[in-house]
Amino acid sequence: MIRCENIFKSFDETEVLKDISIVFESGKNNLIIGKSGAGKTVLLKILVGLLNPTSGKIWYDGHDFTSLNHKELQKLRNEVGMLFQGSALFDSMTVEENIRFPMDMFTKKTKKEKKNRVNYCLERVNLEGINDQFPSEISGGMQKRVGIARSIVMEPNYLFCDEPNSGLDPKTSIVIDELISNITYDDNITTIINTHDMNSVLEIGDNINLLHNGKLAWQGTKSEVLKSQSEELVDFIFASPFLKKLRGQAIDEL
Repeated sequence: MIRCENIFKSFDETEVLKDISIVFESGKNNLIIGKSGAGKTVLLKILVGLLNPTSGKIWYDGHDFTSLNHKELQKLRNEVGMLFQGSALFDSMTVEENIRFPMDMFTKKTKKEKKNRVNYCLERVNLEGINDQFPSEISGGMQKRVGIARSIVMEPNYLFCDEPNSGLDPKTSIVIDELISNITYDDNITTIINTHDMNSVLEIGDNINLLHNGKLAWQGTKSEVLKSQSEELVDFIFASPFLKKLRGQAIDEL
């Protein structure tokens, strides 16, 4: 579990985050949604320690993340997996080398142990046998799955996903959502997903947090989205007349 308490963030005179308090639960798909400029990326960077909050606290399962020293912070970061928006694979490395990279950097595992772990992670994302291929030789969806495999290779307790479905077709996006969701449930990971994908919101959104103008405007679950009267949520999710019509039909059927 990760808990944010009264997070504020300013850049010079501009206040980007305003009193954000959220609990991200273990074993759940915790989503952060909102329009561009709402503060999602800044919040994600603060959660992983790339930015410091102007004020406020972040707790990782009882540990005050904002007050850890360098050694403690490095230890905790070994428990964090990150899936980047563009997969961020190394073009000059094979799939196996990309997935193995965190273990090469931060563990003393034997070559055999690393190989076994790589193969296990490839199996988890349904990509067995592509160890020796390069990123340029596989599709964008497969690259994203390799990114997921690398993000879980260190057996993280916390998984951060930045726009995991960016640039993917709808069918592949569903596959990625299911993989992330299944891994979250199976391994009881605290998963935080920054997304614009409404399919993700409505399919895997266990806990949904809407940011609007730097504030937490709405919280709820996927089952509560269609019934919500939040003006900010309705404006964000049902922006088009077609989607607003679908929402009206869904409410009539409740």
